Amino acid sequence: MTDFAISPEVLRATIAEALGARARSVTLALGEVTVVVGAADYIEAATLLRDAPGCRFEQLIDLCGMDYSDYREGEWQGERYGVVTHLLSVSLNQRVRLKVFAPNEDLPVVDSLQPVWNAATWFEREAFDLYGIVFEGHDDLRRILTDYGFIGHPFRKDFPVSGHVEMRYDEEQKRVVYQPVSIEPREITPRVIREDNYGSGLH
Repeated sequence: MTDFAISPEVLRATIAEALGARARSVTLALGEVTVVVGAADYIEAATLLRDAPGCRFEQLIDLCGMDYSDYREGEWQGERYGVVTHLLSVSLNQRVRLKVFAPNEDLPVVDSLQPVWNAATWFEREAFDLYGIVFEGHDDLRRILTDYGFIGHPFRKDFPVSGHVEMRYDEEQKRVVYQPVSIEPREITPRVIREDNYGSGLH
């Protein structure tokens, strides 16, 4: 492993050259390089980032889904669902962020990164569970955090904040069951700090 990573500017140029037309953009902000690729180029670009001499990102350290429908208060004009991956080169001491967007909002599908980095396995299951993003080619794509009978994807921006059913373990049936919510919904009113309490030491 090298003692010092190359500068972010050099890394950006190296990645842009390695990916060529496969990259929609290669940007630098706050000392971090972000690469955006199209869904059709996702696997090929990921493989180049792993294998190209100046890249050598051997390790996938994080992957998450994103719902951009409310991004920047609705100003976002791109695809709704995206996948963000963080890659690490241990041998060259450098990092990069890789983004891809699912072209179909109704059924968001992108290729699985399992063939490139096996570490993607559980991360992609989590993104599928929470966002409903389907990873084509994943060999075990099923829910990982919610119950198998759970309906919907709770990290989507349009998922209801309060539901109509609750889940519990039924001892007689020896399984998880769903039933109507037994608690009446209540309106939460913010606590008001009155001006006459300022300076009184009551905080």
